[in-house]
Amino acid sequence: MQKVLLDTNVLIDWLNAGKYSEFLFARGLVKYLSAVVLLELEAGAFSSKDRRLVRQLARGFEQARRIVVPTAADWQEGGRLLRQLQQERDYNLSKAHSLAHDVLIALSARRIGAVVVTQNSADFEAIRQLRSFSLMVV
Repeated sequence: MQKVLLDTNVLIDWLNAGKYSEFLFARGLVKYLSAVVLLELEAGAFSSKDRRLVRQLARGFEQARRIVVPTAADWQEGGRLLRQLQQERDYNLSKAHSLAHDVLIALSARRIGAVVVTQNSADFEAIRQLRSFSLMVV
């Protein structure tokens, strides 16, 4: 069974348009939800319908015990990684505000042995050049 940690953009496209349904419901995949992704989904759920969908999604992952919460070690390593991205890759954190979230998602996936599934190749590839983790860009 392949563990996958789904990024926010993949889940938004699935919730809004049913995109990636075949992949998301494929057998042999064990899907996980990052608490960071849950934060992003909640932050963008402006309508009552969207809030209901996010609650239902979270409830399903919570019941399956598949919500991944960054540990203190993930946060500390994330800080070091963000510093490296600024020093070595000229990232500007004030302009790349979601980068900290992506770092935490990547480090959490690495810790549980999951593949990050995302549409965001640029930032995740930059992170992966400094810390190895499995990545699938859709």
